[in-house]
Amino acid sequence: RRAASARILRKADPGTETQEGRRGEAAPQAYLARLRARSALKPRAAVELKARIQEDMKAAMRAAEKDRLATIRLILAAIKQREVDERILLDDTQVLAVLEKMVKQRRESIAQFQSGGRADLVARENAELAVLATYLPEPLAEQEIDRLINETIAATGAASIKDMGKVMNALKPMVQGRADMGALGARIKARLS
Repeated sequence: RRAASARILRKADPGTETQEGRRGEAAPQAYLARLRARSALKPRAAVELKARIQEDMKAAMRAAEKDRLATIRLILAAIKQREVDERILLDDTQVLAVLEKMVKQRRESIAQFQSGGRADLVARENAELAVLATYLPEPLAEQEIDRLINETIAATGAASIKDMGKVMNALKPMVQGRADMGALGARIKARLS
């Protein structure tokens, strides 16, 4: 009798399925297959850095490191905010961009707090900056930056300050998270002037 009702359901609506699933699949696998097919999200990208940050959050919780935990939660909140806003899953390069933005904000805050004489806030921002720095790649040496700038200028054929955008666009993927883009722009500008 049960098999008969399932056949009737299939005849009535071919999209309707029984608990057994379609073609002998177990119900959870059939459900997951439908979800993946309907999913509007882009395919999952490599999320090693994000996973590392989440593991560090768990470790900070276990070790009761309140300041570190608070900073890691700020990082994860910024990543999640960008994922929700853009409806994507961030890959490592995009997570690095979020981290760079946070580092830039902390450096600007430190300058403001120092000019305002707020040593307590400077110390807090420096602590957050130290945690953020653990997720950024090793910074490039000055000689390496100069070499990359020279190679990129030669490769793009940049001759004047008008070509600075081309050089910056070509350099950005190579130095992202490893050099201060503001200082890099000033160096390129000096070379092209």
